Amino acid sequence: MAKLTFRLFMLYALVMFWGCSNNSKSKVALPAAKVYKNPLKVALGDPFVLYDTVSKSYYMYGTGGAKDGFVTYSSADLVNWKNEGQVYWGNTRDSWGISAFWAPEAYSYKGKYYMFYSAQWRQNTRNDAENFKIGVAVSGSPKGPFKDLGDKPLFDPGYPIIDANVFFNTNGKIYLYYSRCCYKHPVKSEIADLVIKKGMYKEIEESWVYGVEIKPDFSGVIGNPVVVLRPPVKLSDSQSEWESRSVLSGEVNRRWTEGSTTFKHNGIYYIMYSANFYGGENYAVGYATSKSPLGPYQKATNNPVLQKNTPKGGEVTGTGHNSIIYSADGQSMYCVYHGRTKASGDERVVFIDRMTINNQGVLQLAGPTTTNQPYPLVH
Repeated sequence: MAKLTFRLFMLYALVMFWGCSNNSKSKVALPAAKVYKNPLKVALGDPFVLYDTVSKSYYMYGTGGAKDGFVTYSSADLVNWKNEGQVYWGNTRDSWGISAFWAPEAYSYKGKYYMFYSAQWRQNTRNDAENFKIGVAVSGSPKGPFKDLGDKPLFDPGYPIIDANVFFNTNGKIYLYYSRCCYKHPVKSEIADLVIKKGMYKEIEESWVYGVEIKPDFSGVIGNPVVVLRPPVKLSDSQSEWESRSVLSGEVNRRWTEGSTTFKHNGIYYIMYSANFYGGENYAVGYATSKSPLGPYQKATNNPVLQKNTPKGGEVTGTGHNSIIYSADGQSMYCVYHGRTKASGDERVVFIDRMTINNQGVLQLAGPTTTNQPYPLVH
């Protein structure tokens, strides 16, 4: 009888243990994955993100947020950003730039931080409405203050230029990419012929992306700039439709190729660029590849890789002028860009979306998104 009672007790205990264990498991909630939503709470155009290995923080720079200069935002996770205030001041007695301070990009190099930016040059003997040039400022901190290296632009190619992007190649050479402005640059093409014939415009101006090697001390350029990207000439070109939307829709008589950013992946050079009117809804991003930093570049067949999503029921337009940031292990890439939403109206706000390159070298971008996204893999 005692043995039977003991066996019944053990059976009861076992049942109670499993019951309590299973019940306990059902009440334990797994930790929810951290998510974020675009757009971020940062209102800037032309965003550029620098990861600083010293402070182990991210810093974002862009157009807007300051009078005659630039601000920076800091972040530990690429999602939550703190405004650190103005870091560069232009339009001073000693500055070469007097207005239109645009598209700053900051780089850590040999223990200092160098900011490349564009502005309207004080020296303007021809009284051009667009007299933009590129300058370089230096600081001991990503938070500034940044001071110009000199009292003049980096160089003067003889036409207005904006949107500086710097690429540090693995062989030690440094390259500057920039966009020649559309201003006073009418170009003949089949697209121009079409809209002129329709009576829409008298001419079509274009901006082109150039590349040039620059000196290691950023005091000037080496050699002559070469054209690396320009809008398509023929209507039959597969890139013509998306790169000419602002012209073909009657929005403006200009075709842009601007806001470029260059990087290297598996021995191939990638250059991303923006096309169409930067102030309109058709602003979009494509890319091209080359075996050399100065080309020739071949535009991708899957362009554009980033564009408005309103035709699919979304709320984002004007997506463009991006930069690239990598995860801690260097395997994940993120595209940082600006866009507009119904809520932001004409104000440009910042987005961050995951970007991938497959085994065939095809670049794809998961944006623009406004739904929950997994937190970026940060440093």
